[in-house]
Amino acid sequence: MRRLMASTRGLATALLFGVSSCFVPCFAQGVGASAPASAPASSAVAVGASAAVPAGPEKVLRVAYRQAETGFDPAYVTDLYSRNILANIFDTPLRFSYLKRPYQLEPSVTDGLPEVLDNATRFVFKFKPGIYFADDPVFKGKKRELTGADLIYSIKRHYDPQVKSGHLYRLQGAGILGLDEVRNAALKGGKPFDYDRPVDGLRLLDKYTVEIRVRNSDPRFTYNFADPMLSLVAREVVEAYAGHVGEHPVGTNAYLLSQWRRSSLIVLTRNPNFREVYYRETVPAHRPDLAEDVKQLQGRRLPMIDRVEVSIIEESQPRWLSYLRREFDLLDDLPNEFAPVAIPQNKLAPNLAKQGQRAVRYERADISMSYFNMEDPVVGGYTADKIALRRAIGLAINLDEQVRLPRRGQAKPAQGIISPGVFGYDPQLKSEMGEFDRARAKALLDLYGYVDKDGDGWRDLPDGSPLTIEYTTEPDAQKRQLAELWQKNMTAINVRIRFKIGKWPENLKAANAGRLQMWGLGWSADVPDGENFLGLAYGPSKGQSNKSRFDLPEYNRLYDQQHSMPDGPERLAIMQKMQRMAVAYMPFKAETHRVFTDITQPWVIGYDKNLYQRDFWAYVDIDTDVLRKSQSH
Repeated sequence: MRRLMASTRGLATALLFGVSSCFVPCFAQGVGASAPASAPASSAVAVGASAAVPAGPEKVLRVAYRQAETGFDPAYVTDLYSRNILANIFDTPLRFSYLKRPYQLEPSVTDGLPEVLDNATRFVFKFKPGIYFADDPVFKGKKRELTGADLIYSIKRHYDPQVKSGHLYRLQGAGILGLDEVRNAALKGGKPFDYDRPVDGLRLLDKYTVEIRVRNSDPRFTYNFADPMLSLVAREVVEAYAGHVGEHPVGTNAYLLSQWRRSSLIVLTRNPNFREVYYRETVPAHRPDLAEDVKQLQGRRLPMIDRVEVSIIEESQPRWLSYLRREFDLLDDLPNEFAPVAIPQNKLAPNLAKQGQRAVRYERADISMSYFNMEDPVVGGYTADKIALRRAIGLAINLDEQVRLPRRGQAKPAQGIISPGVFGYDPQLKSEMGEFDRARAKALLDLYGYVDKDGDGWRDLPDGSPLTIEYTTEPDAQKRQLAELWQKNMTAINVRIRFKIGKWPENLKAANAGRLQMWGLGWSADVPDGENFLGLAYGPSKGQSNKSRFDLPEYNRLYDQQHSMPDGPERLAIMQKMQRMAVAYMPFKAETHRVFTDITQPWVIGYDKNLYQRDFWAYVDIDTDVLRKSQSH
């Protein structure tokens, strides 16, 4: 009971004294009034309006993330952690069912799934009436209903040159009629993007109905409408908070942002305007252990949790120890170094199982990789000598050692860029991307003139200048271990390497701007389709998903071709050809497909990992009786 009461006490304290401060890990609580539109970014921001405290004890779900957020504007955000947060604030038109497998699209705020017409070139979305945005001073005390115009505006924002969307390439790939012309007019004329200019591809048929038309057949176009990039925003909110939209997210989903201390604490509270939605899930075949939970939750109104607190703890040991001390209810992504203790032989440790904890082990449909900046004078370029340098570096990386040591067996070596669990993955593929051969690496370097010319023991560039690669990484324990392996592997082939350490959000900005020579990062699928990974090398997505800035006309042509094809052997053949091209040019070294484990405390009910439905917090509950018993011991 002490913990349940503490949430209410913390709420009262914050209202009285404002934003509190604390050491990490800790869980300050509080809400405040919305900041004005002109408010500058700060290290601590109190935003939104909180729902009334429920009559019973407030149910709080405490979660720890290992990477800091970058913001909460759907048009900008591309990182996994920020997208998970904003998906609980904003609705998308569609969603993936929480527990159904295989993954299945279902309506979110639409009246049924969209009509798909004219060989998948025309799509009609009909919104449900009576769905309202969270209250905000921008609305001047009136309820603001969600309408079809909000979808049109949310799509157009990605085309506005001032917005610098991280997802534009995906919409441009669909070829929504008329939008590129509006964007080009703004780019060439130096004028603001004309949001009011009608386009053939976006038509408001009535208040709640939108017709979208695309240039070419796009059989998987509807996947985009379950992705946080198409979160539905209100135009007047964006205009009122111009320049600070990511600090003032106002959506229609189950939660609203109540408190935010950058890179430290994010607090979401129940949205009092959230519509009536009830738990109607069925027991999934892959999780029979959830049968009792699903039965218990049937018919419950969502969300069942009043408050979600997300703490950012980048170091693995404090995050793991805080969970063991029961300071968190959900450990999202067990740190690999503790896998032998928590999940020996990949099963939950007996001592944790005896306490009633649960583990959810899953492949995230992702890839870890190290990319080369193709525009960098040292590692970039398309000539034979530059390709040889990248191939040699790739061949020198011992992936089995990486899986065994820093990843503690929670991964498998990658042979290509497409991950398991999506269309286009080939389990039989074997390629140089997954090879480890130092002798071949050295031979390639020797052949193309990367030899020691000054006698200092290190290889030089063919022109005699020093060869040094700069690898960007983050300061957490696992990244340090991965850097040590890179150092070992490069030293073994006499290539100098130095490391540039930075925080994740800053590294992401620098990568998108093309300022990093190399960076190691992961990419998780937004939708269950391999195109999501092929886009990592698609030329038009440079500065967005394409961190390597790879731009090969033939690859781009094949990408566009497969985009319009239905799933089948013909499309699969093109996707496999593109994978082979990525191996040949090596714009990135695909390293591993990772396996993750989430662990929940005994009082968390109904949790499962859904790779594509990110607003799952509304679908879980806290068993207060179990929590009280736990606290009494």
